[in-house]
Amino acid sequence: MSNSRNEIKKVAREIEAILFVSTEPVKTAELANALSVDHETVEETIRCIKDHYDLHHGITLINVAGGWQMATASDLSDVVENYNSSYGYKLRLSKAAMEALAIIAYKQPITRTEIEEIRGVRSDKVLETLLSSGLIRVAGRKKGTGLPLLYRTTQEFLEVFGLNLLSELPTEEELMNEGNVT
Repeated sequence: MSNSRNEIKKVAREIEAILFVSTEPVKTAELANALSVDHETVEETIRCIKDHYDLHHGITLINVAGGWQMATASDLSDVVENYNSSYGYKLRLSKAAMEALAIIAYKQPITRTEIEEIRGVRSDKVLETLLSSGLIRVAGRKKGTGLPLLYRTTQEFLEVFGLNLLSELPTEEELMNEGNVT
């Protein structure tokens, strides 16, 4: 090791912090640039972190899509799967997904085109995410040209948001008052 032990420890802590908060793989070059160290130091440090995790922890570092990411140790996948099925996986939605979901909840049944007109952006991927999460479903087709799909919320939506009925959603007026929007 050409770097001092203290320097490697410092860089290791910094790399761990970056990888912990990153939602996507981080390239070695990005780490080197962010930490103002050379590529060799980053690569050497990642090897040390990975070796340490692989021996002593339930997480590891994986090289995926040209970058590094924290992941569950592969030998613990059954434990994680059992936990998720027993105690429920906490659903995380992007701002775009929440926006589309709110539109669907308040305007249902609604077509993709109508959602996109309200949002002002394409919503294909967001709708795929909401469909795969079980929060929305296809509720038929709208009569007219092209017979577009209609979307509405599901029972899962009610459960996730702690609602018994859609009528329990706050009204537009209540939302405006909470946000102090004029």
